Amino acid sequence: MNLIKGALPYFLLPFVISLALVPFAKRIGLRLGIYAMENKRTVHHGKIVRIGGVAIYIAVLVSMTVLWRADLKLNGILIGASVIFIGGLLDDIYNLPPKVKILFQVAGAFATLFIGNLSLDTLHILSMEISNPIIVKGISFVWLIGITNAINLIDGLDGLSSGICTIVTMTIGILGFFMGRRDICVMALILSGAILGFLPYNFHPASIFVGDCGAQFMGFSIAAMSLLGFKTTALITLGLPILVLFIPISDTLIAIVRRKLKGQKITEADRGHLHHILMIKLKLGHRKTVEVLYVVTALFALAAIVTWFNPQLGIVMVFLLVLGADLFIEYTGMINPKFHPILSLVNRLTGWPAMENGEDPVDTIRREEEAQEARAAAEELKKEELKKEESKTEETKQEEENPAEEKADDEKNRPEEKKPEEKQPDEKKPEEKKNPAEENKKEEANPEHMAEPKKKRGRKKKQKDPEPRTDAPEKEEVKPGKPKKKEKKESKKEEKEEKSAD
Repeated sequence: MNLIKGALPYFLLPFVISLALVPFAKRIGLRLGIYAMENKRTVHHGKIVRIGGVAIYIAVLVSMTVLWRADLKLNGILIGASVIFIGGLLDDIYNLPPKVKILFQVAGAFATLFIGNLSLDTLHILSMEISNPIIVKGISFVWLIGITNAINLIDGLDGLSSGICTIVTMTIGILGFFMGRRDICVMALILSGAILGFLPYNFHPASIFVGDCGAQFMGFSIAAMSLLGFKTTALITLGLPILVLFIPISDTLIAIVRRKLKGQKITEADRGHLHHILMIKLKLGHRKTVEVLYVVTALFALAAIVTWFNPQLGIVMVFLLVLGADLFIEYTGMINPKFHPILSLVNRLTGWPAMENGEDPVDTIRREEEAQEARAAAEELKKEELKKEESKTEETKQEEENPAEEKADDEKNRPEEKKPEEKQPDEKKPEEKKNPAEENKKEEANPEHMAEPKKKRGRKKKQKDPEPRTDAPEKEEVKPGKPKKKEKKESKKEEKEEKSAD
């Protein structure tokens, strides 16, 4: 309990300062137009300020000044880290070329090595021991530059570099506590508090980025702390910091080898980093990728702590973790799609995983998935075409059926028009032939009829005979030119009667 109370101020002060300064850094970045540039390898969209490292740097510097009376080595670390921070800040503002950035890193490393007199004493590799000061200084220099760039390279997703650095600094602080190094504990607590104060603004979706100034400052500080406390171990010098920093170190080395094999420059950016593989190739998404890398970093940190207390158990744990990392690299083709020695052996023995034409399993699986998606898309197109044809046939049927129904409905809905009554033609009844004797009798009885002029009488006689009834018995056809004798006699009688009437 007393330990926690004693450590709490070293953590809370930088945490509060960083948490309070991030909004100011954001406003300054917006006014000055210091935004993260979008390119092929970035995954963010929009204008996001990239000088969040300013809050971390000020929080660390103020807390170290207030809470700790620094010695020569710590002063050397702060001076070198300040040079690195300034170079990163200028890069965030003006986009410095790679050579200029390296010059600032070299200057910061020399300041720490020679002003603070901080370097390895001896180099242990298994049973070998190297104490040559030039070699030792050279390895210390490479370590500072390498870790600085490793943390900067892994800063590709929201909260990734800041979260990993928090885990690393806490682990170094725990190991420093067990080694009895209070200076390492204090520096680790202050740096952890400053980073955690910034992390809420940087976690996905980020409102501000740590930038090159913040990423390089964190990486350089962690590398310097490693030289400060882990000068010797039983197996290999800097073995524990290498375990804790396994993710950024391995990602940087793989990127160098991959770009060399492709004929690219080492400084040329690409989308082959570990976080890109997880997020894009394995389709884990932004947040899950960051969480997975947090867990893996924590596992290697735990392996480092276990190795400090129990080297044999730690070696077994480290072997399993490294084997899993190698299988992941082969499975995803991070170095080269055709680099998979262990998986090729497993494939020959068990037939798993499937690899076609020397490709990595992920590409093979993706190709199969793409083929399945193409088949599914083709089937959907066929179904849509069939549906369209069926709909067309149904429409044609409805069009054929609808006109008759529409006409009937129209006739029902139309108002009834009064049709003019058509005069039906009177049926002409065939006039019966009258005997001349009867007609003479009627004429004698009706004297008015006798007074009609001849013309009217003649008109009546000129009328055509009505058509005979269909039900009347058929008469014999009379040949023209040969009238019957009876008809001649009747016509003679009628003429006589007319004359007598006159």
